[in-house]
Amino acid sequence: MFGASLSRWTMSYFTAALCALLCAEALMAAGVGFPSQPLVAPLTLVLVHLVAIGWLSLLMSGALIQFVPVLVAKPLAHPELPVVALALLLTGLGSLLLGFLGMAGFSVGSMPWLPLGAIGLAGGFALNLWNLGRTLWSARPVGLPARFVAAGLLSLVGVVMLGMIFSLTLGGWTTNAAFLRLTSEGIPFHAALGLGGWLTFTAMGVSYRLLAMFMLAPEAEHRSSRIAFLTGTMAILVILIGGPVCLLIFGQGVIPPLLAALAGALVSLALYGQDIMRLYRTRKRPKIELNARVFAWALGSLGLAVLLLVAVAALGPTDRQIGGVVFLFAFGWLTALGLAKLYKIVAFLTWLECYGMLLGKRPTPRVQDLVDEPRAMPWFWLYFTGVGAASLAMFLGAPLVFRGAAFAMLIATARISFELVLTRNLAAVPRAMLPGGHRAWPRLHLPIL
Repeated sequence: MFGASLSRWTMSYFTAALCALLCAEALMAAGVGFPSQPLVAPLTLVLVHLVAIGWLSLLMSGALIQFVPVLVAKPLAHPELPVVALALLLTGLGSLLLGFLGMAGFSVGSMPWLPLGAIGLAGGFALNLWNLGRTLWSARPVGLPARFVAAGLLSLVGVVMLGMIFSLTLGGWTTNAAFLRLTSEGIPFHAALGLGGWLTFTAMGVSYRLLAMFMLAPEAEHRSSRIAFLTGTMAILVILIGGPVCLLIFGQGVIPPLLAALAGALVSLALYGQDIMRLYRTRKRPKIELNARVFAWALGSLGLAVLLLVAVAALGPTDRQIGGVVFLFAFGWLTALGLAKLYKIVAFLTWLECYGMLLGKRPTPRVQDLVDEPRAMPWFWLYFTGVGAASLAMFLGAPLVFRGAAFAMLIATARISFELVLTRNLAAVPRAMLPGGHRAWPRLHLPIL
């Protein structure tokens, strides 16, 4: 990481992503979307896309812009392209949400919001895919963590293509028979590629490197890691190619490709869990920092979500069960992982930005001196308590309990976000150790602010 350039726009992606997460949690606390409303209701779609695109995808995109160059030891191919992509993604997300609000009966004007949203999102993701893809291609052959990321980006291509088809069909811009069938039956492919391939598989690849780096653990490439990559990539390809082929050419339903992909994903996740436990056991840093502890809790949530998914698939899923598993996957695993890594990454990038050039010239604080872990820990506990209660409420069909749990998640997330702002402002650093001798003014969310 030392010597690597800092992305000017990563913090802007993180800020936009956290705003989307806070909005989504506020909507859940207010009773918008499932379980207060049906699983396929337009307002549920507003909530789902605010989380999947606004929070998780922007967070992952911002992280990759910073860390793909670290993974491959090459500079980003186009350093200024992320800001254009971010503008397109935010515009596209806004249009998409307006389209869903129009479907729910709100007055949003006569613009074709859904197709326009799809075009904006496809443009933004395409720019980031081009940028990250060129960076990876320039460094080939790449190591295993970068190959995980490449497979995750391939999955994102499938997510965007299916999303385009859904939006153009729902917006009335096409009546193609194949597109109509994909729109009516292909949503499980869209969700599996998004949550499983794009977000989880990419996070697995990045975490191999980041966990080892932050815990000072050896980064050896093990056979189990290679099998995890191969089986996970197979699962992505089964859905990406096999899913539409089964549906459109062989006239089959979505179950056979989903079950085949689930088998590959289970093997991949089991071996990944084994690798992560090895990293914890072989670390050289004796004290486990807060971000690593929260990561372990998130990994436990992932294991529980997978077990519940297998049980639900065996027993025959209902909307409540599907909603409960997806919620636990999105908030117990992906969101908790994101908050944990933000807590460390924001401190690390701030330290590099403020003290990287001062090393060896004057005393500097350590990265962990930029945060106050005892003060932040209770808010992570509150977050996980809220997620557990909300997941249980979904399974039991208790919307009022779910709203109360979502409110607890909102309070916890707001406080964790405030901790990130304090970190960026060097609030925990003694005045004598400040880079210019005075407290930094907030200038962290955009390069000029």
